[in-house]
Amino acid sequence: MEILTGILLCLGTFFVVVASLGVLRMPDLYTRMHASTKANTMGLTALLAAVAMGIPDVSVVSRVLGTMLFILLTAPVATHLLGKSMHANGYKMWRRKK
Repeated sequence: MEILTGILLCLGTFFVVVASLGVLRMPDLYTRMHASTKANTMGLTALLAAVAMGIPDVSVVSRVLGTMLFILLTAPVATHLLGKSMHANGYKMWRRKK
């Protein structure tokens, strides 16, 4: 159980670091949003699963499951609405200059 918890912690940390690097390295808002939403959702889910496995109490596991459900439902929707709003306001996608 401790080994699986450690693996989930490392995996979650890896995804969160990849998300932060994606926000720093990507050229425009749309690709930054994609990088941060995908990787952060996966990273937070793995970290929360590690917490649930590390503290196998019913109250902790139920809160972790509720938080996971909340993040999985709201993060993609919020990112979609932000991208839709920026597109409606005329934010241009990055184009590579040839």
